[in-house]
Amino acid sequence: MEWLKAAAEEIVTGIKQSIEKLNVKEVERLIELLLGAKDKKIFMAGMGRSGFVARAFALRLMNLGFNVYFLGETITPAAEKEDLLIAISGTGATKIVLTASAAAKEIGATVIAITSFPKSPLGQIADHIVTVKGRTRMGWPKEEDYLARQIIGEREPLSPLGSIFENNCMVFLDSLIVELMHRLGRTEEDLKRRHATIE
Repeated sequence: MEWLKAAAEEIVTGIKQSIEKLNVKEVERLIELLLGAKDKKIFMAGMGRSGFVARAFALRLMNLGFNVYFLGETITPAAEKEDLLIAISGTGATKIVLTASAAAKEIGATVIAITSFPKSPLGQIADHIVTVKGRTRMGWPKEEDYLARQIIGEREPLSPLGSIFENNCMVFLDSLIVELMHRLGRTEEDLKRRHATIE
């Protein structure tokens, strides 16, 4: 149980630090874009674990009454000008997410990137970026920093691959839903009314 406890402590600490480091202006702009898209379509994009986070956020947006879809599903409708695409990629370099984001831009949709690397290819495409810190599956940003990290006593995180980014992102987006609830005047009962009843 030693490793479980150590990893859990690292994950919880990482989440707290990530939330503290959020750029309030970036988050406020994201909220404005979401609230402004109440009568538009919102598309979520993400692969792997980031895709799971995107699906979870899409579910909660649907519970709030947003017109939301996860890209790649067979029932996803056509995107149109002024719709939103929210792309989640820790590295900002996931090929399918980049392709979807570029296509959305061509159509005239607004692309929002949630990533650890704002200067990434996804960041270059996006109209708006929200930076969520965390180790991605690609590891530390610069492999050449490895020796320097060893000298000053830093070590690789215990959580494998992209877990830290996705955990941080999940908590951020779940917390964002609560903020949206209050701004929209919604209660938990309102969300329950839109929750799945055929399960």
